Amino acid sequence: MSSNNLKNLSANALQLVANQVFGLVIFYILSTTLSKDSFGQINLALAILLSAFNILSCGIDQLIIKKIAAGGDKQSALSLYITHTLFTGLVFYGILVAGLFVFPHPPSIYNLLLLIGIGKLMTYLSTPYKQAANGLELFKLLAWLSIISNFVRCVLLVTFLILHKLDLYVIVAIFIIGDTLEFVLGMPLFKKWAKIPIAIKWDKTNYINLLREALPQIGVVLITSSLARFDWIFIGFILSAAKLAEYSFAYKLFEIATLPLLAIAPLLIPRFTKMFKQDGVNTNGLKFLIRMEMILAAFTVLLLNIYWAPAIDWLTHGKYGTVNINTIFILSLCLPLLYMENFLWTIFFAQGRLKMILNAFIVTLAVNIAGDIILIPIYKNEGGAIAFLLACIAQIIFYLGKNTLPELKKIGQPLIICTACALVSGLTAKAIFADSWPLVPVAILGYLALLFITGQLQLKDRQRLKAIIG
Repeated sequence: MSSNNLKNLSANALQLVANQVFGLVIFYILSTTLSKDSFGQINLALAILLSAFNILSCGIDQLIIKKIAAGGDKQSALSLYITHTLFTGLVFYGILVAGLFVFPHPPSIYNLLLLIGIGKLMTYLSTPYKQAANGLELFKLLAWLSIISNFVRCVLLVTFLILHKLDLYVIVAIFIIGDTLEFVLGMPLFKKWAKIPIAIKWDKTNYINLLREALPQIGVVLITSSLARFDWIFIGFILSAAKLAEYSFAYKLFEIATLPLLAIAPLLIPRFTKMFKQDGVNTNGLKFLIRMEMILAAFTVLLLNIYWAPAIDWLTHGKYGTVNINTIFILSLCLPLLYMENFLWTIFFAQGRLKMILNAFIVTLAVNIAGDIILIPIYKNEGGAIAFLLACIAQIIFYLGKNTLPELKKIGQPLIICTACALVSGLTAKAIFADSWPLVPVAILGYLALLFITGQLQLKDRQRLKAIIG
């Protein structure tokens, strides 16, 4: 990795940090201001809409990144994707509006779907510019395109909160404004920085070819979208909006904990694509990278469980901390699995093994949905977390079984060892110091010591990491 890549990583990391900070402020205001029922309803509407728009992308977003990174016709690829988002987005929202004529007295959740859907449609229409910026490795541009909506929403929510004018429909209006500005401002920013003419040109032959190429990926998107929010939707309809509020709070903080992965993942697709186009693959570099990722992921598991109950109960006045302690523990165990999944998925995607990826996600979805249906009615929110953990384990096992690089056959060892080190150090520190002040430093030192003992962390790693980032 050159110094230019370090700048890209820094730009991507900065926008992710900014987005997570803004998102955390937004999330905190919503969760503490609204009742659990209202908070749960908003999250249910968002889960449905985000799943729908992810499915509508048909996986073309990832293909566009790959095509642009590989040096294809950038303008043509961008035009095809813009055409796709316009057509599918407007048709989907038109169907939502048509539902008013079928159900003249719709439930409150349907009204939220229609209103929040306006903003999510605008976000969907702005995705071509983000994906093109990613493929071009213009991560500063991607950073600007990505923070507009959250910045506007954060500022407006704080302003209305100070003025004591915040209620459910004011919040919905703020969401629409933020998402719309992302689309309105995103286009001129892209034209200025990417210097690619934006032209909507209907090309039936190339569009059909693009859909055919994306066909295996369409299945992946359908499955991942269901996997990402099926538990939310199932809890919202089977249990209650209040239980969804509790689960979504834990899940949102779990997602925020994946911030380092979100910073790394966009850099891997173009890099791995170029790597696998060459004759030789640097497997030693790949093994070092996944070992560093596992160390980071397991460290996040450690911190999340140590700080959860005291920090969250203090921030939410006892609303979402202790009640979610088991749920967040189970979800946190998924973190190293998600890092490993993304690493292996990126390798297989760069190799063009889309059908195999589709099969992996079919297995994952089957395990997740079966787990949700069986476990949520019995164990409530913890059942949803267990189902997600089982689904992640199933996907890792499938991926490792399909790996064709002999040098990476034992790549799963760092996942098991680093996670075990985090759990042992955390549980030991809690057993000895309970909630006293030495708990955190002792747990961290214990984790580092176990990493050195097990060989997952080595003194020479510092020089290797320094060489990679330039």
